[in-house]
Amino acid sequence: MEGKWKQSNGKLIKTFEFKNFKEALAFINTIGEIAESMNHHPKIINVYSRVSLELWTHDQNDITELDFQLADAIDQKMQ
Repeated sequence: MEGKWKQSNGKLIKTFEFKNFKEALAFINTIGEIAESMNHHPKIINVYSRVSLELWTHDQNDITELDFQLADAIDQKMQ
């Protein structure tokens, strides 16, 4: 379904593929719950069955430990 997180331009980036829009939207809602619980919010880009996430700490304008923690929480939820 997905590959590994990649670092690019000070962001952690990963794209997830789903069967359809409904599954992609359910994933986005799950990510929203995780993000709210951590008070750390990703950039979410959705095009039909594809969801791309970009993680970085805005006030640092770079990747921080919190971004890695959010990435791990997302990956754990997808298992």
